[in-house]
Amino acid sequence: MEKIVRVGIAGLGRSGWSIHAEGLAGVESRYRIEAVSDPREERRREAVDRFGCREYAEFNGLLADKELDLVVVATPSHLHAQHAEAILTSGRHVVCEKPLATSLEELDRIISVAEKAGRHLAPFQNRRYESAFQKVKEVIASGKLGRIVQIRMTGNGFSRRWDWQTLKEYGGGSLNNTGPHFLDQALELFGPGDPEIFCHLDNALSSGDADDHVKLIFRGPGKPLIDIEITSACPYPQNGWLVMGTRGGLTGTAARLDWKYVDFSAMPPRPVDHSPPAGRQYNREELEFQEESWDDDPSVKGFHALTHSFYNDLYEPLFSGSPLAITPQSVRRQIQILDTCHDRCPL
Repeated sequence: MEKIVRVGIAGLGRSGWSIHAEGLAGVESRYRIEAVSDPREERRREAVDRFGCREYAEFNGLLADKELDLVVVATPSHLHAQHAEAILTSGRHVVCEKPLATSLEELDRIISVAEKAGRHLAPFQNRRYESAFQKVKEVIASGKLGRIVQIRMTGNGFSRRWDWQTLKEYGGGSLNNTGPHFLDQALELFGPGDPEIFCHLDNALSSGDADDHVKLIFRGPGKPLIDIEITSACPYPQNGWLVMGTRGGLTGTAARLDWKYVDFSAMPPRPVDHSPPAGRQYNREELEFQEESWDDDPSVKGFHALTHSFYNDLYEPLFSGSPLAITPQSVRRQIQILDTCHDRCPL
């Protein structure tokens, strides 16, 4: 039998309960929830009834629990680095919700603490496992779309929020909350190197003082322009993916992608013609597109499947000391971009 990882969860809100607790229940042959902490008694009781675990009203109670191998940090964003550091120092491994830190200084400190403690600091970037993202990478790598000119990633809707994630004092805002998922995928597509950044943050509909409208563009030599839009002020939502290339393009959502491309080598060459065009019209030719599509497997429970993939990949490194599939160093550029945007676009 495989060894069971004894897990504590700090924070039983949407992420701590609906993502981690529910997700870990699907990998119970490897992980067992032993303890939880949350200031709300009804949340703790729900966990005790469901998992038979120990409960603590304060984070420090969970921190003092010596019967844990791994602690999930799902507390408010401004506490992530502080709580991760305390857990690592106490000798336990950490899974930390995004953002892993709210500044580059915080991130570098907890990476150093993890290295000194000889423990893993695992960023919960579960959307690296997203099926649509993997398919987008596959299509781009195939070369069918030619040289990629631009990648647009969109997460938009029209709604108001008034919870703690609308407040800057708690590390809230769409850039910190949703942005890490988009940046994690975008930087994989961008490749090595530090991009040149343009950013715009606005508070449009939320009751707090943090951003709920984000526009982020980055580019680099020999790289595609990457355009990220995350907003609560769009009553006409767009597809999540739009990829433009020199031979074709791709569009779609997490559930379905479509792409089409042209084989220009099978068509007449088109050298520049300096003479006036015939009929005083713009040049025009019929393009024969080849079209393909992909649909996500409806039998796979997508949301929890990402969590299962993350924790299954984490299992072996917890015992063997082998490298993490998703390292804190791999999200360093992401946190650097968050820093840059907050510095350039204070609200």
